[in-house]
Amino acid sequence: MKIKTKLRLGIGLLFAMITVLAVVGIRQVSLLSADSRNILVANHNSLQYTRQMLQALDELEVHAGALDVFKKNLEAQQKNITEIGERELTARLTDHFEKLRANVRDKGVIARIRSDALEIMRVNLDAINRKSHIAGQTAKSSMVWIGITGTLCFVIAFTLFVNLPGNIANPIRELTESIRQIANENYTERVHFGSRDEYGQLAQSFNTMAEKLEEYNSSNLARLMMEKKRVETLIDNMHDPVIGLDENRKVIFANEEARKVTGLQAAGLVGRDAADVALHNDLVRSLVKDISEPQAKHSEQPAPIKIYADDKESYFEKEYVDISIVPTGEQQPRSIGHVIILRNVTPYKELDFAKTNFIANVSHELKTPISSIKITLDLLRNERVGETNEEQRNLLDSIREDADRLLKITGELLNITQVESGKIQLNIGTASPGEIVRYAVAATETQAESRDIRLQIEENGVRSHVLADSEKTAWVLTNLISNAIRYSYDHSSVQIALTEDDETVQIAVRDNGQGISQEYKDKIFDRYFRVPGSAREGTGLGLAISREFMEAQNGTLTVESELGAGSTFTIGLKKAG
Repeated sequence: MKIKTKLRLGIGLLFAMITVLAVVGIRQVSLLSADSRNILVANHNSLQYTRQMLQALDELEVHAGALDVFKKNLEAQQKNITEIGERELTARLTDHFEKLRANVRDKGVIARIRSDALEIMRVNLDAINRKSHIAGQTAKSSMVWIGITGTLCFVIAFTLFVNLPGNIANPIRELTESIRQIANENYTERVHFGSRDEYGQLAQSFNTMAEKLEEYNSSNLARLMMEKKRVETLIDNMHDPVIGLDENRKVIFANEEARKVTGLQAAGLVGRDAADVALHNDLVRSLVKDISEPQAKHSEQPAPIKIYADDKESYFEKEYVDISIVPTGEQQPRSIGHVIILRNVTPYKELDFAKTNFIANVSHELKTPISSIKITLDLLRNERVGETNEEQRNLLDSIREDADRLLKITGELLNITQVESGKIQLNIGTASPGEIVRYAVAATETQAESRDIRLQIEENGVRSHVLADSEKTAWVLTNLISNAIRYSYDHSSVQIALTEDDETVQIAVRDNGQGISQEYKDKIFDRYFRVPGSAREGTGLGLAISREFMEAQNGTLTVESELGAGSTFTIGLKKAG
């Protein structure tokens, strides 16, 4: 017999027994309820009416409305006649009541009315006793039938309880033990069930599987699987989170560190589609989104992401590796998946924070003595302090230049620490790009005149206003013009051109210097970077701070340059609404 048939018979029999027991119980309870209702509905009401009539009769002399109360209950009793002889007694009571209404002081009529009411009560009390006896017999009969039915159901259910689980569980227990032997690499294990049900088919399939595993274990595939297991173990023991996806974006592995940072168990991550996991996990959503946007992935180095790991806020850098192979007999590579690596850079980030704080403190402390040096130099140049000769004045000028340079360096260091710590203060408002350009040109005119360089402004009819921090934008533009002057040839010119489109206003600073080599063009915005072989000195912070200032106000700073053809730095600002 099939297991499904056994289960159907067992469960069906139990269902039938429950149904029979329920039907018997409902029937007996219904009978008992009907007997009780006969007592409560009719006889109890008659007793209540006669009691109220007797009470009204007692109050006849002191209460004027007693006759009305009596009449009301008498009418109710006339409608509630259920017992033999009760109709005649009620009719006689009605006749006597009519006589009482004619003479309310007739003591004989009152006595007869009282006798009639008591007789009606006696009839209903006898009926209650009789019906109570019938209800008791019904209750005893119900207990007998329910007891017999319940005992029969118990015997059948107990038989099923003892035998059915064993018939199902014993083969499973034997099969489980055999599977455990297979898991321990004992591929000679076999299962033998004599039945032809599902267990027999399962045993046959199990034996076939064991034979194939025994054959497989002796083949080269076993060694390949061992190597695969070794690679998986190495990945799982890496200290950086690693997640692997196949070409269909299904997660094929995730090491322990990856499961920690995502907060997911292996069952909720491995083997599932990454898009489905991303619906409920913000970190996975961010990683999958970056894979779906290769342009964003291959652009500038993204900022580290902050994840709560190791009981603290940690920083990780994302790295994506596209896995491609060239199939046998083909020429073009084919992508077979992606590997996502999150490098834990928390120690470096903590060192960077310490460095930033150190630079900020040192720069702040240096500004005061440098400013004092400049004041002292101004005092030394004052003739009231004492006369200086030409050589001394040259030395004072040289010291002042160095002090100005030191003051500029400390100012830039303070600016870069503000950017790194996220404490940069912006006052975004509506500003005129033309006024910003004129302010920056005025600030650099002296520097340009010292080298006979012309500053040419091309407004090109731009009259739109922009949303920007005027002070920070003017600082950026001043820095760009100053750099253009510094790297231009003497007696040349620097062009500052304004242009606009539907959404932005661009300010381009173009020089005619030596330009920037292509290999360094993407690095000039890095902090402390200076083009190798440059004859001009600098801190390497100006362009880095400028880009940070522009991006902080949703602007842009780009460069176009060719070696020997000069450079063009362009800032872009959003138009004011």
